[in-house]
Amino acid sequence: MERLETKKINGHTYYYYSQWGWVNGKCRRQWQKYLGKLEDIVKACEGGGPAPLYAEVFQWGLPTALWKEVCAAQVVAGIDRLCPKRKQGLSTGEYIALAAVNRAIRPSSKRSFWEWFCQTVLLRHVPAASREALSSQRFWDHMSRIDCRCAQDIWKRILCGVIEREGLDLSSVSYDGTNFYTFIDTFNTRCEVARRGKNKQGQHNLRQVSYALFCGADGQLPLFYEVYEGNRNDARQFPEMLKGFNRFLEELGRSGCAPQETTLIFDKGNNSPANFELLDSMGLKFVGSVKLGEHKELARLSNKDDRFRSCEAAGLEGTKALRVRKVVYGRQRVMVVSYNQNLFDAQWLTVQNDISKAMERLSALRQKLRDRAAGLITGGRAPTAASVEKQCQRYLSRPYLKEVITVRIHEDKNRLPQLEHEVDAKALSEVADTWLGKTIIVSNQDQWEDARIIEAYRSQFIIENVFKEMKDRSHGNWWPMNHWTDPKIHVHALYCSLALLLRALMWRRVKAAGLSLSIKRLLSELDDMRQVVNIYPKKRRQKTQRRQAVLGKTSELQDRLIEILGLRDDESSVLG
Repeated sequence: MERLETKKINGHTYYYYSQWGWVNGKCRRQWQKYLGKLEDIVKACEGGGPAPLYAEVFQWGLPTALWKEVCAAQVVAGIDRLCPKRKQGLSTGEYIALAAVNRAIRPSSKRSFWEWFCQTVLLRHVPAASREALSSQRFWDHMSRIDCRCAQDIWKRILCGVIEREGLDLSSVSYDGTNFYTFIDTFNTRCEVARRGKNKQGQHNLRQVSYALFCGADGQLPLFYEVYEGNRNDARQFPEMLKGFNRFLEELGRSGCAPQETTLIFDKGNNSPANFELLDSMGLKFVGSVKLGEHKELARLSNKDDRFRSCEAAGLEGTKALRVRKVVYGRQRVMVVSYNQNLFDAQWLTVQNDISKAMERLSALRQKLRDRAAGLITGGRAPTAASVEKQCQRYLSRPYLKEVITVRIHEDKNRLPQLEHEVDAKALSEVADTWLGKTIIVSNQDQWEDARIIEAYRSQFIIENVFKEMKDRSHGNWWPMNHWTDPKIHVHALYCSLALLLRALMWRRVKAAGLSLSIKRLLSELDDMRQVVNIYPKKRRQKTQRRQAVLGKTSELQDRLIEILGLRDDESSVLG
């Protein structure tokens, strides 16, 4: 039974809405809600009422979605199982999970971590967090509990669970490696991983950390990674990664979620006789490529050769293929020579650009030699035929330039070298008809059709996109890396890889629901969602301020993402 009751206090009439019911045979009030004075009720009916004291705005969409993935992947439990500690403050798993979410949203240093955290709804999910608990020192203390071996064990445990629960497709796996430059001091002797090497971003003067990754084609999911010395080249690291990945597949087999067959896809930078022998001994199926110069008889085939057959598969428009069998690295293997019109167009423009630059430099050199012969230049060391030839070789160092640009050096009557050069149109036409647009793919998948082998090799772009994402300055997750000891660098790689995993799982759910979005667009749409918490003044006899949570205005696409990712439960939850 519901009633509208009045109470008179100090000459003022106050209204209450109450619920009455029978308790032990007697009618008793079960609850009541204060409505206020009569004028307050009128204001509420007209849409008025007391205004909030202030509002707090929290980042809602992306933190909520990523934390749901943390819970689904059992990240915290998986880490705490391997790195237990007494129940005091945040656990090691919570520290690493928060670091991974931060890396997946907007990477910040550990010193500024609290400033980011307190502006997100993660306050609701990790209520024990505080400024002191999330200080840089507490992070480093818990990172020190994880050594290099433990970091790998944590990753494998989490990933095995994800593969089993999500039913991931591991039939096609891409492999590649990259490196990240650091600002670690040259004379730092506590770090063996960061070394100088050939940096892929041109920062050769800085110490770098190398990172190799196996990535599934099913949603850019990272599967197995390794951090190693920055001066190790790809071909030397490849066998170590193969052995580690093979052990990982065996562990999956023991848990009953290993694929029947995995095809490994890698690029030509990992080629060596020893590596192919290792692949054969492991019985792994693979798709790779070889350099054109190693098989010149195939590279010199005309692009108009009648043996080329057009590929009819979707996505392979403008592609032709020719299959042969040939002994490669000790065994007879399938080789697919593919011609891609888009690749040809890009390479043709590159060659034209290289020719233009080389001709400009050679013309400038020829003019200098003529000016010296005319007496306009007298200073400096006099050029010789050998020095001019060496300079020309440097100008023609780009691919195909030596074949298409003819250079003649002769001496004048004063024995000073002179230069003549021209573009050999016939040689350029031959290069365009043979070398350009071609890729030679090698595989032991004898049953696969040419189109499937080409598609598998082109799927290498997946892992290239992952590395591009990691290095992106707006959405990347690797930088900043403010660590200078090997164990902490390995832990840094762990939570950066976890950030990749959380993003990929979230993106995979969106794609499975039929939404075609890039991962950047997905992150941007979720990142724009905010939760506003209005704080109202305390009423009479209230101990705490009343709070009301409401989402900012969302678009139709954002509403669809909320539905797909199951974020409705957290839509109106109030912080505090």
